[in-house]
Amino acid sequence: MAVVPITNKQVVSKENINRAKQVSTKGLKSRGGNDRSSLVVNGGNLSENYAITLKDVDSSILSHVKEIMRPMVKEANEMVKVNVMYGNEERWKAVRKRGVMRDKNGIIILPLIMLKRTSVEKNMELPQGFEHDVKREHVQVIRSSKWSDKNQYTRFTIQSNINPLVENIVTTMPNFVTINYDFILWTNYMEQMNFLVESFIEQNNSYWGNSTDYKFLCNTESISDASEMNIDSERFVKSNFSMITKAYLLPEETNSVVTNKITQVKKVITPNKVVFGFEGDATDFQVGK
Repeated sequence: MAVVPITNKQVVSKENINRAKQVSTKGLKSRGGNDRSSLVVNGGNLSENYAITLKDVDSSILSHVKEIMRPMVKEANEMVKVNVMYGNEERWKAVRKRGVMRDKNGIIILPLIMLKRTSVEKNMELPQGFEHDVKREHVQVIRSSKWSDKNQYTRFTIQSNINPLVENIVTTMPNFVTINYDFILWTNYMEQMNFLVESFIEQNNSYWGNSTDYKFLCNTESISDASEMNIDSERFVKSNFSMITKAYLLPEETNSVVTNKITQVKKVITPNKVVFGFEGDATDFQVGK
């Protein structure tokens, strides 16, 4: 019988692996080895979970500009779609150095909107991080609640007064943060720039994000006056502004000084029966005891 080779990159020494003790993980809904406290909520789909990361916030802002605002400018009596890019390290460095963004053929990309996250800080206006809960056990948020598949309707269950089990998906409290973004706009003409600036002013002090992503409150600061620039005898108009986003973060795992690694999402099953008992001498209930 052919043996499938081990391809786990996290294994340091593959020669020391005992294949006889390996157990198949097919069908498991856990993210890692701890399936009691870490599991995938939506049927094994890793892309749909209750973790909210910085990447999710960036994607919400970017998708709002692309899919909700859908910036377009008029050029030669035609509506031209504006390119929207996230300024990764290479792009942002090239823009700061050259002043423009060029394609692989060396042609300036116009019109263009580029954004980049510049800073992240704790939002002290909403101090709900509950830092005193070091183990992240006492303060929890129920994200999903449904009947357990272990419930069985029998006459014994009714006569025994056993309550049905409920599966609750709980997470810890999110951390509220303030994230700053820098936007740079490039167009061919001043009239096009005015139209883009008006579009961003209209979206000020509103929640950014589409129907499938998270939504966060965004406030646009003052937009700099558009300035005409010439680079390599090519003329264009440039403007920039900053935006403040009120967001919240809920990473999949956090590090703790007490328990090292803590998983945010876990399943809790409610008890189906509560029994009160007493251990001790019955004479303790006498008067005066």
